[in-house]
Amino acid sequence: MCTYQTIKVSLDGAAKGANGWFTVTDAAVYVDHPFHACHEHTVNIDFTNPGDGPSARVAVELTEEAALALIDAVQRALAAAPPGLASARGAA
Repeated sequence: MCTYQTIKVSLDGAAKGANGWFTVTDAAVYVDHPFHACHEHTVNIDFTNPGDGPSARVAVELTEEAALALIDAVQRALAAAPPGLASARGAA
C-alpha cells in the first residue's frame, strides 16, 4: 500500500547526475512503487535542485532494510568523525 506521504527536506550538498555534478538543495522521501527496482514498494529518495531544472535530479529506490542500514551507516560515520567536521559551520 502506498502512503501518499512525501517528506521534503532542504539540503546543502552536491550530487552527480547524467550531466555531471550539481548542487543539491532539496530532497523528497516517500514510500511508493519504484520505477526501476524489482520490488512492489520501496523507500524512494529524490535529490534535486529545482532551480537547475529537471536534469538536476538523482533518484534512489531502496528496500526498507537498505534504507534503515543507510541511516545507521550515516549515523555511525558522523559519530566516528570529530564533531562539526562536515558541518557547514566548520569544525567546533
